[in-house]
Amino acid sequence: MAHQGKTSVSRRHVVHAASATLAAASLASSSAKGNTEMAEHDLIDPVTRFPKPPFKKQSQPWPGLAGKMEPRPDHGETSYRGSGRLAGRKALITGGDSGMGRAAAIAYAREGADVAINYLPAEEPDAQEVIALIRKEGRTGLAIPGDLKDEAFCKKLVEQSVQGLGGLDILVNNAARQQTRASILDVSSEDFDATMKTNIYAPFWIIKAAMPHLKPGSCIIGTTSEQAYDPSPDLYDYAQTKAATMNYVKSLAKQLAPKGIRVNGVAPGPIWTPLQVSGGATMEKLEKFGDMTPLGRPGQPAELASIYVQLAATDASYATGQVYGSAGGSGQP
Repeated sequence: MAHQGKTSVSRRHVVHAASATLAAASLASSSAKGNTEMAEHDLIDPVTRFPKPPFKKQSQPWPGLAGKMEPRPDHGETSYRGSGRLAGRKALITGGDSGMGRAAAIAYAREGADVAINYLPAEEPDAQEVIALIRKEGRTGLAIPGDLKDEAFCKKLVEQSVQGLGGLDILVNNAARQQTRASILDVSSEDFDATMKTNIYAPFWIIKAAMPHLKPGSCIIGTTSEQAYDPSPDLYDYAQTKAATMNYVKSLAKQLAPKGIRVNGVAPGPIWTPLQVSGGATMEKLEKFGDMTPLGRPGQPAELASIYVQLAATDASYATGQVYGSAGGSGQP
C-alpha cells in the first residue's frame, strides 16, 4: 500500500511537471514569436539608413572637426547600446576624437571600459564631446592631446594612459594622416614624412612603449583600410601606410601570440569622417563620396564600432592576425 502511495505521488509530480513544461514551452514559443516579430519590425535597410551622396561641398583646414561637417558623422552617440562586454578593461585610442576612434571610444565606455583618447590640440572641441560621453557612462575618460609625429610624446602618451587608467590592456592605433595628391610630383618630402610618421612610426613607438604593460589577454588593434588592397591613384603615400598597417598586424600577431597578446586590424572602406573634408579627398570626390560602393553611400563610424568591440572582447580569443573589413560591399578583407 505504501509502495502504491509513493507511485501515486510520483505520477502526480510527473503530470504537474509535464504541465509546467508544456506551459513554459508555450510561453517560450509565444515569446520567441514576439521577439521575431519585433526583430522583423525593427529591421533597418542598410541602403537607406544613413545619408547618401551628393554631399555639400565643404572644406576645413587639417585635421578638421566632426562637429563642423554637414551632415555630422554618426559615431553611435545615441544608438550604441552596451552589455558589459569590456567591463573593467583599460583602453588607449589614438585619433579618439572623431571617426572610427570616436566610435570605438563611445562603444568601449558603454561596454564598461575606461578610455584614454589622443588627438591633435586643434581637435579639442571634438575630443571634449567624447570625454563627456565616456564619463556619462560612469567610466574614466582621459583626454591626452599631442602630436604623434614626436617619439617622446608617444612614450609619454602611454605613460599617462597607464597612470590615469590604472593599467592598459586594449591599444587601438587609429590616428592617421591623409592628404589627396593628384600626382607623385605633388607629394613633397615634408608631406611624405608627416604621413609616414603619423601612420607608421607612431604605432611603432606606441606599441613599444605599451608592451611592458600588456598582460596575457590584452589586445592591439590597428586601423588599416581598403586602400591597403585597392589603392586610389591620388592617395599614393597614405595607401602605402595602410598596406604597412595590415602587414604589421599580421607580423606582430605571430610574434606576440605566445605571450597571449592578440593583434588584429579593421579595414574600413569610404567612411564619413573629417579626413575627407580636410584635404583627404578632392571636392569632386567628396560630393560623390561612397557612391561607388554596392550600398551606394559612405559608411558612418558608428557602423564599425561593434567590430572594434568584438576584436577587443575576450570571446574573440582565437582571432589574431585577422583584418576585419567594413566597406559597403567593396574592399577585399
